[in-house]
Amino acid sequence: MKIQTIASGSKGNCSIILCEETKIIIDMGISFLTLKRCLEENSLSFSDFDAILITHNHKDHTKGLSTLINKTNLQLYIPEAMYDGLKELVPYPKCNFIEDEFLINDVEIELIHTSHDAPYSVGYIIKHNNKKMVYVTDTGYINRKYLKKMENCDLYLIESNHDEVMLMEGPYPRFLKERVISDKGHLSNKTTTRYLESITGTKTKNIILAHISEKNNTKEKVLEEIDNSNINKNINIYIADQYEPGPIIEV
Repeated sequence: MKIQTIASGSKGNCSIILCEETKIIIDMGISFLTLKRCLEENSLSFSDFDAILITHNHKDHTKGLSTLINKTNLQLYIPEAMYDGLKELVPYPKCNFIEDEFLINDVEIELIHTSHDAPYSVGYIIKHNNKKMVYVTDTGYINRKYLKKMENCDLYLIESNHDEVMLMEGPYPRFLKERVISDKGHLSNKTTTRYLESITGTKTKNIILAHISEKNNTKEKVLEEIDNSNINKNINIYIADQYEPGPIIEV
């Protein structure tokens, strides 16, 4: 199982999961042509993929979804409760409605119900060939019951959205600052690091820190928080970029 972030941030989000027989797109907040070009650079095409997953209906996660659905034979896998927020983008017959645990071919996926100011939002625990990854962005906190399920995974992609001081001293209006730091907002560097200290384990080899704010954070501050933590220093740390695809990381 491999993962690559194509784009990550408030201007657009997209990642791909690559298994031997199954390939999945997570979020489509970039243009069809941008993703097509990135796939071609990896000698891939849309016909290689089996499914699209969407974390929630905000534009930075769905901007290119309608075009992708219209131009390919891909099916969207979502909880039925999410469809009302996506029905203008995706025809009903192109949806596979999923439960909290489901399969896409030989890939096992479990939903993490997240807390965000969207009608319905989720993250994912993805398992294949005795490997397990976590994919969580856009949430104000992670429920304790999911933290237990997230322990000692091989790879974590998790948002580290903002530095709390930069946010509160930055240019956002007060209402927007309060939205970001709320239980329905985004995870700060400190909160993400605290979660990772509690859930990473001996199997953990890679962490991807994602959805980093361009106005309220820096890559240096993200790494500083990790460096000053109790997280195992042998774990590979990657920072997902808004404009450049990341490396393909094997889980």
